[in-house]
Amino acid sequence: MPELRGRGIIGRGTWGEEGLRTNINEIRDDELTGSVIAKQLIAFVIPIWFGTFFQQLYNMMDAVFVGRFVGKAALAAVGGPSAQIVQLVINLFVELSAGSSVVIAQFFGAGSEKDVGRGVHTAMAIALVGGAALTAFGLVFSPALLRSMDAEGEIYALSLRFLDIYFLGMLFMTVYNLGSAVLRAQGDSKRPFYYLMTGCFTNIALDYLLICVLKMGVAGAALATLASQALTAVLVVRALRSLPGERKLRFKKIRLHKDILRSMLAIGVPESMQSVLYAISNILIQANIDGFGTDTIAAMSAYSKVDQFFWMTIDAFCIAITNLSGQFYGAGNVRGVRKGVKSCLLICAGVDVVLTSALLLGGRLLLGLFSPDPAVIAIGLGIQRLLLPFYVLYFCMAILTGALRGMGYSVVPMLITFVGVCLLRIVWLYTVVPLSPALTTTLVSYPATWAVTLAAFVVYYRKIVRKESALSGAAL
Repeated sequence: MPELRGRGIIGRGTWGEEGLRTNINEIRDDELTGSVIAKQLIAFVIPIWFGTFFQQLYNMMDAVFVGRFVGKAALAAVGGPSAQIVQLVINLFVELSAGSSVVIAQFFGAGSEKDVGRGVHTAMAIALVGGAALTAFGLVFSPALLRSMDAEGEIYALSLRFLDIYFLGMLFMTVYNLGSAVLRAQGDSKRPFYYLMTGCFTNIALDYLLICVLKMGVAGAALATLASQALTAVLVVRALRSLPGERKLRFKKIRLHKDILRSMLAIGVPESMQSVLYAISNILIQANIDGFGTDTIAAMSAYSKVDQFFWMTIDAFCIAITNLSGQFYGAGNVRGVRKGVKSCLLICAGVDVVLTSALLLGGRLLLGLFSPDPAVIAIGLGIQRLLLPFYVLYFCMAILTGALRGMGYSVVPMLITFVGVCLLRIVWLYTVVPLSPALTTTLVSYPATWAVTLAAFVVYYRKIVRKESALSGAAL
């Protein structure tokens, strides 16, 4: 949204609700150092990370309860084919909400209170329409998607039972995610964390009741998740209703403002398509993995829960740099965007080393939480040793994508992802894997495509920064 460049100031209000109140643009230019921005990023990231941790924890606890008390076929169903479908649908909408976050963050950085309010009500309208559409999509297409991944027999039946219940709660998921995006765009990352923590403990309690006591199996896991999402949606709506002035959510004002909707979709649609491309490539890989049998599917399911520690950390920093970049860009400060990216990359490099070391050392214990089966644990450890050292590549990709998104650039990143991830993985699966049809060959497609895609993002990011710096200098 270039028309916002140079308007207002960044950080009007607070970062992290009651956290740091430093207004970045009130600091002299020579004081706008990496350490200042790093403090802002960390203050914003910490609540997001813990919020995502609790979100992943209750997803993880579904798998723990199912794997321990129902069996490895149920674990394979909940964490395998059905998990890929859930990820596909959720990513489609969560990334669409990124457009709302960026637009509102830029309005907030520019100090346009009225436009922030219009953005809030447009975002809620998108949530209501999107939630209904996703429910219909999931209920209609789940059987076909499961069959496309070669899910058969007991795994197919259990996966379909889980998904039929899960998709009934899509409206709660969309309301929570868009509501949280709206709050974070205005610097409030604490309340979404509190709500996810509440939802997590609710989910765990319901998992125990429905799976262990009432013996409802995978249906119990789905119902527990649905109820928890409903609770978090109610809490985030209440928070939006408490915002001051024009930003307060008023039900009678919920509508699609065409100009704001266009801006949100211009950013959100390419981002959601990018995430769908990732999910499609993962579905193709999952279909290949399904051919290795129940033990491998269960091991990949368990591993996918353990490596959520990486994904939630990546997501937290990506959300932070997107909002920080959006506010800097809305105020016309490209230098702040550059420094934010540099600080974020350095922090993420250190975090990656710590996480990789911890998960490699504690891998057997963590995988054992999901299944006591020695064969499942052994396969899971092999997957860990192969993939964990390369997650730093994805860290860097996510930071550059988030910064570009915050500046309003999303179409070219989507195309880079399409070629570098989706197409390249398809080529890999149909050319390299047949030459050596082993699990290792299939999994190497992840780091190989990350490396190629990261290289393309580095080139594009440098080009955009040079362009925006020139425009900013000309305006001055």
